[in-house]
Amino acid sequence: MNSEALVVTSEIKELEFLLAHIPSTSVIDRMSLEARLAEVKNTLASLPQRAAQKARITFRGNPVFGSHGIFVGFGAKAIDAFAEAVAAMAAALGEGLHDSGPIPDRDKNQLLLTGTAIGSFGFELELPANECALLPEVATKPIEAMAKIESLFRLAAEGSDDDVAEAIEEVHPRAIGKVRDFLEMLVQHHAWCTLELSDRSFSYDGFEQVKNSFERLKTDNIHKHEETCRGAFQGILPTSRTFEFRLSAAGGLLKGKIDKSIDDPDALNREWLYKPAIVKFGVMRVGQGRPRYSLMELNEHNPALCT
Repeated sequence: MNSEALVVTSEIKELEFLLAHIPSTSVIDRMSLEARLAEVKNTLASLPQRAAQKARITFRGNPVFGSHGIFVGFGAKAIDAFAEAVAAMAAALGEGLHDSGPIPDRDKNQLLLTGTAIGSFGFELELPANECALLPEVATKPIEAMAKIESLFRLAAEGSDDDVAEAIEEVHPRAIGKVRDFLEMLVQHHAWCTLELSDRSFSYDGFEQVKNSFERLKTDNIHKHEETCRGAFQGILPTSRTFEFRLSAAGGLLKGKIDKSIDDPDALNREWLYKPAIVKFGVMRVGQGRPRYSLMELNEHNPALCT
């Protein structure tokens, strides 16, 4: 939203608040405010609106008859599963997603189905116009979420195990699970898809590729555990939230990310650098890829721990 629209929207809210607290007997005061409110709303309506952000998702396979049609049951399940994945990914990008319970801001992250897409059969999607105009910070989340999902589709289909691990490393597992559920639904119906955004697109080249993508994102292919290690930090980059940690036993060097649960990564430079310590790492590996380390927890400095 531009600065003029922000000012006008703020004034509308203020006028509505004042009117709600002025008694109906104060006729003159109310008439003045109501006239100003109507004027300001007309001003807002005349301002350039944020362009609707659009996407297309199309399908091929057993449930699809070229560009002519798609089985209703499959089409409904497919678009619902995709919308669920977008809502979960948007919440994960906003760091509000939890292991269970309602998906945060789901209503704000809904998509409009605005038409059918030609080529193979599918659907055109966009954000509600009022969300684009008045809540740009919210409106970007579904677009970011779809871009992340498009990247996951691509990497799970064409990338290495390490590429997939990097893509999912900092994404909440529940959001990955929703993407996996969508792919599983495609596998069950022997179908595949193309996702097109304004600046990128990815198309599965057939059923086997979407099936392999689903297999790579299954929980039994994503290995996670925790390790407690002794050693000392050799370097911290607070902005990128990365670290180097020298193991005391074999002298090996671990590199990885600092988990979001650690609020002040710069404190590691001030208080923990080169000092013996025990730390807890989350370790994640996809398929046969290399392990990826996330710093989860630090213990008090104790030189005896690292001998």
